[in-house]
Amino acid sequence: MHQKTVAEVSAALHAGEISSRELTDALLHRIEQFDPGLNSLITVTAEQARAAADAADARLRSGEAGPLTGVPLIHKDIFCTDGVATTCGSRMLESFQAPYDATVVRRLADAGAVMLGKANMDEFAMGSSNETSYFGPVRNPWDLDAVPGGSSGGSAAAVAARLAPAATGTDTGGSIRQPAALSGICGLKPTYGRVSRYGMVAFASSLDQAGPFARTAEDLALLLGGMAGLDERDSTSVDHVVPDYSESLNRSIKGLRIGVPREFFGEGLDADVRSRVEAALQVLEGEGAELVEVQLPNMELALPAYYVIAPAEASSNLARYDGVRFGHRCAQPQDLEDLYKRSRAEGFGDEVQRRILVGTYALSAGYYDAYYRKAQQVRRLVSEDFRQALEQVDVLAGPTSPTPAFGLGERADDPVQMYLSDIYTLGVNLAGLPGLSVPAGFSRGRPVGLQLIGGYFDEARLLNVGHKYQQVTDWHKQVPEGFE
Repeated sequence: MHQKTVAEVSAALHAGEISSRELTDALLHRIEQFDPGLNSLITVTAEQARAAADAADARLRSGEAGPLTGVPLIHKDIFCTDGVATTCGSRMLESFQAPYDATVVRRLADAGAVMLGKANMDEFAMGSSNETSYFGPVRNPWDLDAVPGGSSGGSAAAVAARLAPAATGTDTGGSIRQPAALSGICGLKPTYGRVSRYGMVAFASSLDQAGPFARTAEDLALLLGGMAGLDERDSTSVDHVVPDYSESLNRSIKGLRIGVPREFFGEGLDADVRSRVEAALQVLEGEGAELVEVQLPNMELALPAYYVIAPAEASSNLARYDGVRFGHRCAQPQDLEDLYKRSRAEGFGDEVQRRILVGTYALSAGYYDAYYRKAQQVRRLVSEDFRQALEQVDVLAGPTSPTPAFGLGERADDPVQMYLSDIYTLGVNLAGLPGLSVPAGFSRGRPVGLQLIGGYFDEARLLNVGHKYQQVTDWHKQVPEGFE
């Protein structure tokens, strides 16, 4: 059963072919067997999972079950979970237990989903490789010497290794789509405001967005339906109708205009990745779509703008971790200043400290206009480029990541090279648009992802295109050796 997708698991549960408790026990056994070699989970919630599975089975027997009832999944450890550790992959929050559930967690639980545990992640979601976690790096199931991507690398690795059919993640600059691509699965970053941020520990508040991981676009449609919608507790949540994302999956894409940004195929793109993505575009063209070259002239400015805005917002959000109210507290502080300094120095890792320093500098007197204000102006230019391109076409398409997964430690001492891993994804966050990554082949044995970008609240169209692509390809059906 571990090879079944969310849709297949749901069908089997409703048909009575297996119980949620049996499936949960089987996946907990796989986690015990395989996760020590992957390090994809920080916390396993076996007792709660079995109780939730039993409750789901009761709902299934009563005929009151929905499509996600009894389906096991894993939550990124950035979502608050009542009574369960929420660490954000950090020492700072190593012992923190939230007294409530994040809206994403609560909505999926109300839909009957079963939480198996909390996934490892880059510390406070800052990273592109899942190497900055206080709990150690996550390994890619396709190559244990490679990274799975980040910051939601634990979620992606767990789904790729068939430890769960689905997982949640967050995407601030590509942290769902990039690990999905590097781990050979599907990941969806919804429109900003489509999914509530309440109870999701903040990194960069104007960029963060929650979304699902799974092995198929069909599964993502089911998961997004359970997650999306207005939440009055989140001021950035948008009151926009939530459609049945599954309803339009099989719609024909004949005549669909797919924009291919010239800037996505320039210098820095791995030759193998380019050929796999071009082959994927030809598949879509064979299904009746029309390929149209478009331009995003300010895309080269997205990376520097993002790495001013995101650290600036992070420096503000992380100011609350001071050793006083909650979070790590140093031993025997001499005075208040010593408490602040040592608690934060001990509680935050190198990458988090680096971004706090950059962000504080960008917001400081005399530099705000030169850096933060200017970055926000560039953000508007990038958003306008996407708007103009999407007036000419229905969706945009290109590579998700410029390279396949790189080796553990390969970029650890070169932050700029690490940041370039997100060069094709972070513009989507600056603009607040939805983005989808689906498997599109392999380069030197490591997965490659095809990225699809749509207009605001056009997730249904992206899922439709992804689903039609997966109906005529089998990249999403490939299983890492040893995890069959």
